[in-house]
Amino acid sequence: MSRVPGAVTASVATAADMADVAALRTRVFVIEQGVPAEIEQDAADATAVHVLSRDDSGRVVATGRLLVHGRTAGIGRMAADAAVRGRGHGAAVLAELHRQAMLRGVAEIELHAQVSARGFYERAGYTAVGAEYEEAGIAHITMRRALS
Repeated sequence: MSRVPGAVTASVATAADMADVAALRTRVFVIEQGVPAEIEQDAADATAVHVLSRDDSGRVVATGRLLVHGRTAGIGRMAADAAVRGRGHGAAVLAELHRQAMLRGVAEIELHAQVSARGFYERAGYTAVGAEYEEAGIAHITMRRALS
């Protein structure tokens, strides 16, 4: 479990958590951002390490997933409920994803950041690689970070 200032924590999701994770992702990506429902969930969900953060009432309010490919990994499907953005839940999820990656021997992580979240990832040590592009109708940039 990863903890950030303010007692916000994140942990690995269990099978029992996956319905709440899927519901949060649907609210953020499909309803709020207009991502087509048929591409929001994919086969990679079955093999990914999913991480979540809960609010004080126990509701899942942030999530992300880690896909390990040997010594490299991808982070994706980072989502935070609009009511908790800027309160540390996304940072806690990202820190726990990094911890899970390191436990699995990952040396470098790559992610496709929405351009609006670029600063969030830069503050976490990521560097933009290449030009902006569109993914699911939203402007993105590829970002990478080495893990120590």
